[in-house]
Amino acid sequence: MVEIRRFLHMNPELSFKEVKTAEYIANFYKELGVDVRTGVGGNGVVATIKGDFPGPTVALRADFDALPIQDEKEVPYKSTVPGVMHACGHDGHTAALLVLAESFYRLKHELAGSIVLIHQHAEEYAPGGAISMIEDGCLDGVDAIFGTHLWASAPTGTIQYRVGPIMAAADRFEVTINGSGGHGAQPHKTKDSVVIGSQFVMNLQQIVSRKVDPTEPAVVSVGNFEAKNAFNVIADSATLVGTVRTFSEDVRDQIELEIENVLKGTCLTAGASYEYAFHRGYPAVVNHKAETELFVKAAEEISDVNDIEESALQMGGEDFAYYLQHVKGSFFFTGAKPEGVDVPYPHHHPKFDFNEKAMLIAAKTLGNAALAFQKEVSVEAVK
Repeated sequence: MVEIRRFLHMNPELSFKEVKTAEYIANFYKELGVDVRTGVGGNGVVATIKGDFPGPTVALRADFDALPIQDEKEVPYKSTVPGVMHACGHDGHTAALLVLAESFYRLKHELAGSIVLIHQHAEEYAPGGAISMIEDGCLDGVDAIFGTHLWASAPTGTIQYRVGPIMAAADRFEVTINGSGGHGAQPHKTKDSVVIGSQFVMNLQQIVSRKVDPTEPAVVSVGNFEAKNAFNVIADSATLVGTVRTFSEDVRDQIELEIENVLKGTCLTAGASYEYAFHRGYPAVVNHKAETELFVKAAEEISDVNDIEESALQMGGEDFAYYLQHVKGSFFFTGAKPEGVDVPYPHHHPKFDFNEKAMLIAAKTLGNAALAFQKEVSVEAVK
């Protein structure tokens, strides 16, 4: 696993451009003699291991795209691609699933059912790879699906789960405020798009605090604000881009509407016009109860797992959500905090890294969850 992970870490590819990574994964299965489909929904790879005995089909998923970040770690396996690195652990997800698949293949004569290994491209960039892979049949015949994310903020040996919502819907909004520019020394002759935009940002803060039910988690954040001009020129227009994170579809709809209401009111007061676009990203990841409870019992059997705890709601997004809209299953976090580090670098940081021992824990837990599901369904069928 370490060898595979480090090779991938040194050779990262961005979302929707993961051609060589997909080839590497496909060749791994071909050398094993496992049935494999390539080009699934784009750059996706799907392998299937059929057991010698009849039973249900369980899918396990790992993503394999990298991020547009310069690797600043001083390690032997540092990224060799300028401006691109695995800053979220997808290289570890892939390495864990490949070696787990090899183990399943060597034990296929004992399997009661099939294991589908979904290697997904483009998790990091909406619309993501899950939708296109599902449309291309990666879930055909699948009875349940499990997935995990290496989680560097949690101690290695810890498994975090949650029944129901666990990760938020991730949406993006874009705003252009059209004012009237002019000389910086004569603001009274302008409609200052920067001031209007600043007021808009401040007014946005009232959506979550005063419009959304306080028992419903929600985030509205502006991440980009641009009005390119000289220091003494008041800009004609300003653009703002932000994100919305929610768990409830009703709240998601509400915030989309409220942002425009705030924008409309702010611009009306200032005599400016606006353009507004709200782009739906990944929906919330919502785990199924029975499969999550089954997974927790399976995790308890793993000797390397020291602690199993309920996860807090995570405002990050994940397109694993789409799989769970089609089949039952569960998504969990595998603790991967580096050894000897009090405060690890966060995911998507230029110096991000994780404890490679966590890959084995992730593989064992995913594998045991798949076997537990197959056993439970097979027993029920006999009854």
